[in-house]
Amino acid sequence: MDQREKEEERPRIVDFVHEQLGDSDAMLAEGFDDAIIGIGYRCGQSAILVYDTDKALKILVDRDGMTLDEAKDYFDFNVAGAWVGEGTPIWMEEICTTKE
Repeated sequence: MDQREKEEERPRIVDFVHEQLGDSDAMLAEGFDDAIIGIGYRCGQSAILVYDTDKALKILVDRDGMTLDEAKDYFDFNVAGAWVGEGTPIWMEEICTTKE
């Protein structure tokens, strides 16, 4: 998918999120739409967005020209480390259970 197609798809993702979450306090992480993997639910809490950490790191490397180490440092402090209220997204890391 080229950049133009991604830009055309973005409004659909944002529209879908707004349709699904309604008046939820869920926050979008600016610039990381391609890392959205789902919606998370917690007992007694509003629904929130769930993002894939590896996809977010790839965005920082590809879009911003960071090395992986730079992306991890930036991400840990400025993205995953940012509390913006009850709607703060969840950043998911996959657990690999495959035995070598």
